[in-house]
Amino acid sequence: MTHDQSPEVYGPSTLAALRREVVGRSREAELVVAALMAGRHLLLEGPPGTGKSTLLRAVSDAAAQDMAFVEGNADLTPARLAGHFDPAQVMEAGYTPEVWIDGPLVRALRDGHLLYLEEINRIPEETLNLLVTVMSEGELTVPRLGRIEADPRFRLVAAMNPFDAVGTARISGAIYDRVCRVAMGYQDAGEEADIAARASDLPADHIAKVVEVVRATRDHAEVRVGSSVRGAVDLLLLSEDLGRLRGLPATDFDVGLDSAFAALSGRIRLNDSTNVTAEEVVTELWHAFLGPPPEESVADGDAQDGDSAGKAPRRLAATPMPTTTAS
Repeated sequence: MTHDQSPEVYGPSTLAALRREVVGRSREAELVVAALMAGRHLLLEGPPGTGKSTLLRAVSDAAAQDMAFVEGNADLTPARLAGHFDPAQVMEAGYTPEVWIDGPLVRALRDGHLLYLEEINRIPEETLNLLVTVMSEGELTVPRLGRIEADPRFRLVAAMNPFDAVGTARISGAIYDRVCRVAMGYQDAGEEADIAARASDLPADHIAKVVEVVRATRDHAEVRVGSSVRGAVDLLLLSEDLGRLRGLPATDFDVGLDSAFAALSGRIRLNDSTNVTAEEVVTELWHAFLGPPPEESVADGDAQDGDSAGKAPRRLAATPMPTTTAS
């Protein structure tokens, strides 16, 4: 499909709708819309939680184009992606078009949908090979079924996290040669705070501090992979309900810290050589950005935390991390 043959599905109105729906991402939105206008296929590459799926769903909605979603994993065989002949009906009628069942790829080709392949670098190579001719020639040939030509509106958009050697493979040059690649890094602190504020009604200054904690996980010396803004959203929502259960404000120090344990400890990946736990990292960062916990009142001057007050000692970080920044 040449540029001149591209239908007017995408345009300035698509970009305007994206800017209303998506926080930030102005440059990336422009590149995505321009590539789709030009009839090109796309690869969005970036860490988890950087809005790749959100951007693509917004594009689909803004252009009023159906999107076929395919989750990339090791079980995605060529037959699951393209389609297959119904074995029972083949026994009766043979290999005829009537007994063929479209997969998401063939359905998107026929109907002119936006085909979204998530985590393309987890898809087996033999399955990816189906896409080479589709992207370069705009068609797919299926044995015993024949040639399927792509509707002019068809676009393929793939997304992937950076290669991390855990269930992922490097994408071949044949795929890279047929797509336009748009890199998507983490957004700045203000934009991530805006995203979190859309999910929570907590005070803006508290949301900003929570976002700083989450952003600091990405630069911590003991952390290999930090949390995305999804961690901040979950932390805020959890603290609202945890505070309600405890009869305390959602901004209470310990309510927030316990919520941070639940929301962040599973999202961060520590260095293999570290001796600290995820909970210790979270505690350190919570103290660094939320300040020391308020001192508890005690019955007399000699009482210590956890003694006569009948409360467990507060969890204190061994050493605050003054060098961590949110830049």
